[in-house]
Amino acid sequence: MLLKIIIVILLIGLVVSLGSGLVFLFKDVGTTRRTLHSLGVRITLAIALMATTLYGYYSGQLQVGAPWDARKFETNQGIINTDAPTNTNLEDINKEE
Repeated sequence: MLLKIIIVILLIGLVVSLGSGLVFLFKDVGTTRRTLHSLGVRITLAIALMATTLYGYYSGQLQVGAPWDARKFETNQGIINTDAPTNTNLEDINKEE
């Protein structure tokens, strides 16, 4: 749970840094380097976010739960067997046609 909170904080920091960079871009008009520093902060936060996400995935604290990931969901016939050969499904489809 702590890892997810850290990810959310990093995302909020990215959005704030993006907004501040936009404000500095319009406000300063090339007189200061605040826009450049804002970009540096945003890149640092993005790298930290990617590192945190990869750490969470490889440590098992974050898992894939996408709707198109067939291994995570059950069908009407039960749990999908990912070890079964896939060509048998194609033969069944061809017989129905």
